[in-house]
Amino acid sequence: MYASEGVWRVVDAYFVETLVAEDQALIEARESGRLSTMPQAEVAPNQGKLLALLCGMAGARRVLEFGTLVGYSTVWLARAVGEGGRVTSLELEERNADIARRNLERAGVAGRVDVVVGPAAESAWRMVEDGVEPYDFVFIDADKPSNPEYLKASLALTRPGSVIVIDNVVRNGVVVDAGSSDERVQGVRAVLADIARDARLEATALQTVGAKGWDGFTVVRRIR
Repeated sequence: MYASEGVWRVVDAYFVETLVAEDQALIEARESGRLSTMPQAEVAPNQGKLLALLCGMAGARRVLEFGTLVGYSTVWLARAVGEGGRVTSLELEERNADIARRNLERAGVAGRVDVVVGPAAESAWRMVEDGVEPYDFVFIDADKPSNPEYLKASLALTRPGSVIVIDNVVRNGVVVDAGSSDERVQGVRAVLADIARDARLEATALQTVGAKGWDGFTVVRRIR
């Protein structure tokens, strides 16, 4: 379980009950996380809805996801792009990918999602070599030490106007510790520094509290 104050969970539950309509397919996908290699690592329901809203606001028809896990966020994204849209989701573990495929089938969106198994960076650079059509929206939620590499690949796979969201950038506040020995923290700090230096990008980061504890995300817009 994530370290989370009781009141944070109560507020999250209120928001979800009031504003987020999780159907049975989404509920089962979220609950299947306990069978994955990283139990309870999927985004919270209100975070999944936020991803879908951002995707819709960006008019995204092609989405790239780093880190499928059991496909909970993938279902949200696949529904957001609509019947003519496409989601490519990169997952390291075949065990997780198998669960995700079942969840996508149950949600009725399997036909618009490609789950690619293997190291995400290798899969992404292979797509660059293949000259795939640019993506409109990217969600980065895989191993944090590789965040800088995922950003580089994302920039090779997007276009001006594309949106990139990076999850888990606060890490209980440890992100401010430049001397942290945690490779996940250093991966977050490195990708934030890369974003800040890149004139093609504009971005902000927000802290969040809730069922997933104290964390946050970075939203990036590619301006050229």
